Amino acid sequence: MSSEVKAFAVFGNPIAHSKSPQIHTLFAHQTGISLSYDRLLAPVEQFEHTLCTFFQTGVGANVTTPFKERACIAMDALSERAEAAGAVNTIKKMDDGTLYGDNTDGIGLLSDLEQNSLIQPGFHVMLIGAGGAARGVIQPLLAYGCSITVTNRTQSRAEALVKHFCDNGNIRAVPLNELTDEGVDLIVNATSSGIAGDVPALPEFLVSRDVHCYDMFYASGLTPFLKWCIGLGVRKYADGLGMLVWQAAHAYKLWHGVLPDAAAVIQQMKRELQS
Repeated sequence: MSSEVKAFAVFGNPIAHSKSPQIHTLFAHQTGISLSYDRLLAPVEQFEHTLCTFFQTGVGANVTTPFKERACIAMDALSERAEAAGAVNTIKKMDDGTLYGDNTDGIGLLSDLEQNSLIQPGFHVMLIGAGGAARGVIQPLLAYGCSITVTNRTQSRAEALVKHFCDNGNIRAVPLNELTDEGVDLIVNATSSGIAGDVPALPEFLVSRDVHCYDMFYASGLTPFLKWCIGLGVRKYADGLGMLVWQAAHAYKLWHGVLPDAAAVIQQMKRELQS
């Protein structure tokens, strides 16, 4: 085991709810790496200053709401997927002191979808929502070989998102009231509706026993969206806890060069949520 304790942190506002310290501590125990990992509440108007101060001694960080887009601007270099998303959730301090920004949200989602046998290349994915959560996962889904239909309450936001990614693959925007039953394989809820106990205003005819469903939101039990889907006959589904752990696993690999056992951590966290 390395005797050097390297400093990591997650930046957000609010941040007290973040499970990142727990996840990365579990990864560290798996891999025999010594590290510290803290939650850092960054004042909204002083995020960049707080980040700069941390990296005087820190070597890696995660970034969550509402700072992912600002982190992207603050980087010296970006990964292709961070540049495509216009957002950074993982930062690595390079040997020359520069900051490298990555976005592991999309690959985290993809890893969890694969782990749960919810996706295949060629799938038609319906993405509900056009905010930052949706933006971060589109490029990896397109690169995987999926076609995407984006639907959102505000059509102009969906259209802007599609315009940004239209050169990356088969993607289009369709208003909620114009959706048709045309062979959707996977529905991904990228809205925050579950926080308020709500369900996206999706037509019931889109959901059937052969459609797979995924909610980026997670809870101690079934999310409102997944309850709704199951009530309509859906048999294969998952919530966003796995995505949270997998995006952390890919961040961990960027920092330490080893991909930890995400599945084991997901199972442990599920048990804790349900207890």
